[in-house]
Amino acid sequence: MNLRNKRNKPSAEVHTAALNDIMFFLMLFFLLASAVANPQVVKLLLPRSSAGEQSVAKKTMTISITSDLIYHVDKQAVPLESLEGYIQNNLATGEELTIMLYADSTVPIQNVISVMDVANRLRVKLVLATEPKND
Repeated sequence: MNLRNKRNKPSAEVHTAALNDIMFFLMLFFLLASAVANPQVVKLLLPRSSAGEQSVAKKTMTISITSDLIYHVDKQAVPLESLEGYIQNNLATGEELTIMLYADSTVPIQNVISVMDVANRLRVKLVLATEPKND
């Protein structure tokens, strides 16, 4: 025989409206933060390297070569012939300059070497960017 009254039974409820708002704002924050993390990057498929390390200099310039052989200097398209003059203008500030070279993995090596030759003539440090190898 059940002597307990069913009307006095406590109910267990969880209100998740506030939690939904917090999760939405966190997701929005991380999406916006990831969009502005590195704005000077041209989307490329980089070659892979097992010993790739990141280095940061005092002043860096990014040069990107896309798969259709378009040269970008800090997201601005520049022809190869005027690349040397563009780099010399940035050297005029007197700071040590390092060039980060991002070349698509399908770009012929001669196009990469031509940018390296320009950097060697101007005595500028050049670093070839790669993606870490996933084992």
